[in-house]
Amino acid sequence: MRAVLKVLVPLMLLLGAIAWGASVLVEHTARRWFDRDTRMRAELAVSGARDGLERALRKGERARVRRILGEVARDERVLGAAACDPEGALVASTSEYPEPFDCGRIRAHAAAGAAAPVTSAFEAPYGETRVHLTAVPLADEEGPLGFVALVHDMSWVATREEQTRGFLAVAFAIVALAAAVATTLAARFSWRGWSAELQRVLRATWLMPGPSAPPRTRREFQPLLSDVRALVSELASEQSEGRAGLWSPARLRDALARHLPGSEVIVVANREPYIHERRDGVLRVQHPASGLVTALEPVVQATGGTWIAHGSGAADREVVDRHARVRVPPDDPAYTLRRVWLTAAEEEGYYYGFSNEGLWPLCHVAHTRPTFRGGDFAAYRDANRKFADAVCEEANGPDPVVLVQDYHFALLPRMIRERLPRATIITFWHIPWPNSERFGICPWGPEILEGMLGSSILGFHVQAHCNNFLDSVDRYLEARLDRERQSVVLGGQETLIRAYPISIDWPTRWAADAPAAPLCRERVFADLGLAPDALLGVGIDRLDYTKGIEERLLAVERLLERFPQFRGRFTFAQLAAPSRTRIPRYQELNRNVEEVARRVNERFGEGDYRPIVLLREHHEPPTVFRYYRAADLCYVSSLHDGMNLVAKEFVAARDDEAGVLVLSRFTGASRELGEALLVNPYDLEEASSALAAALAMPREEQRERMRALRTFVSEFNVYRWAGRMLVDAGRLRKRDRVSGRITVPFRTVPGEAGGRR
Repeated sequence: MRAVLKVLVPLMLLLGAIAWGASVLVEHTARRWFDRDTRMRAELAVSGARDGLERALRKGERARVRRILGEVARDERVLGAAACDPEGALVASTSEYPEPFDCGRIRAHAAAGAAAPVTSAFEAPYGETRVHLTAVPLADEEGPLGFVALVHDMSWVATREEQTRGFLAVAFAIVALAAAVATTLAARFSWRGWSAELQRVLRATWLMPGPSAPPRTRREFQPLLSDVRALVSELASEQSEGRAGLWSPARLRDALARHLPGSEVIVVANREPYIHERRDGVLRVQHPASGLVTALEPVVQATGGTWIAHGSGAADREVVDRHARVRVPPDDPAYTLRRVWLTAAEEEGYYYGFSNEGLWPLCHVAHTRPTFRGGDFAAYRDANRKFADAVCEEANGPDPVVLVQDYHFALLPRMIRERLPRATIITFWHIPWPNSERFGICPWGPEILEGMLGSSILGFHVQAHCNNFLDSVDRYLEARLDRERQSVVLGGQETLIRAYPISIDWPTRWAADAPAAPLCRERVFADLGLAPDALLGVGIDRLDYTKGIEERLLAVERLLERFPQFRGRFTFAQLAAPSRTRIPRYQELNRNVEEVARRVNERFGEGDYRPIVLLREHHEPPTVFRYYRAADLCYVSSLHDGMNLVAKEFVAARDDEAGVLVLSRFTGASRELGEALLVNPYDLEEASSALAAALAMPREEQRERMRALRTFVSEFNVYRWAGRMLVDAGRLRKRDRVSGRITVPFRTVPGEAGGRR
């Protein structure tokens, strides 16, 4: 009944409004018709007696004029008639002629005076009704003689209008009821048919989730069936693995044992998990605080695998063997770190050149022009080949699982595929992927696409980046795309394109080791020289133009302009670690950020108060998490970001469920963290309003938002990110092995039974 009322009530209201509008329109139109009809009747009545009236008026025969007027006024709707001279004086009238409508009043309403050759008409009130007055001019060859005034009773018009309104109301009520009943019946029958078909599809999908027995469905249900199958498959996988609870390193190892038993795992990343440095003659080991290291190290440890990375530490060469290998972690060796050495020229072209002056600005919509140089791409290709050599040297069998990380290795998957055709290669692209038109800027675009399509699985943070990649392939390569399966087939090799939103470890050890939030706030406020009742905002970033740091500081300036109550009380601390300082665009950014901070502090600073505190140095995770826990808000203003883990780190740090996250809409994290205050960082009005709202937000609302954010980040942590990729790789591996066994009799090349076709 409630569903019916939801349809009936709005429909009845809509039809009622239409009926009211129709009645107004009909009434207006009918009144115009009545006015025109009455005027025509008056003109016809006077026209029949015109000759007699004109002669009588010219001779001044008032009695004859009165008699003729009586003949004219015989119509039952005519209350009376009068003849008036050109000056508006009464000549003669019928006995019933209404006194209020004297000749002077009628002449005053005439459009061009009584002697005008045009009939004039108007309505006027008369007692409880309305009358229609018509002034018909009279004239002969000698000149104007005056006019005849006829007063018509219009009460019959009101009666007809009332009858018309009643008829319309009844008619529209019937139409409304019929339409509502028809709509309800149609909706019910359609819903019943749709529900029946959906239930059949779901039943068949649940009972036969495999691709071998697809149920016959109508065409419009095919996309839904595909989505439901994927969900059922994931739920079945969750149940089969006993994955009730949060993902953890142990659970990640368990998933690896279930889906990739006995598999050799090789991770390729530009960044190494352990860096050896020598300081004051003492050899020291650094373990970078990286989400990538946190997620993948348990996998490599569980398999005793290999991590291949660029050896960038000053003492890295001192600790490796003759094959550039070292066992790590130092205190409990569990896997091998293989280092790849690059010359200064190779590093300049591969890392600083093509990777960070070419691909980085190409993929980020941050309005920095990409720089492409042939020498840089040659160095990039050579570096990728060196890493491919290292992978093949470290592989103990023909089918390792290779995890290739980030935009530094776009060519690597194809290089590995050519030498290890049976390898399962998972490539994850940690930055955005541009639209196809923007990607076309790159002179070596097709080669990059072909290189990446050497992967078995290619992962991005969000589905939009997957779609952009598929569009790029469609535009620049001769390949077969399957939009439903989200895959590309190039040269007989299929690559699955998938979205795997990266996250952070949960519970993060830095939050667990940090002091309580009140103590963190006390220490940070003391370091910054802030009063106990001050308000603190933080930004944590590398000094990179994609992070919107200039826009962030401008938003703080606009906040202080628009909301004077925060002047002298609100301080924004920007922790900005220098990055890629050899690249001119980063040097320019550093100067711009300093200039904005200086100007804002000069405008609004007073005494010891500085609204912006710029801390341009590297900060270790314990310090970063102290700032997270001390802040009233964290502003992430990236102009374009694949994910942005700072947003998730801030959420993980706030176990007190306080603080507000202000987050750019142009981050991948904004698609997951909907309880944050989402802003366009380019819109300083919106951004400053969001900062003001965050600073004024009641504690209870902060708690509700932060609790929801923490629940999401805890469930979708970095171990789940890695686990989903490994589970998908395991399924793909099993499928390919089955396909290989089935097609063994048809192969002509020995030794390839387990390879990809």
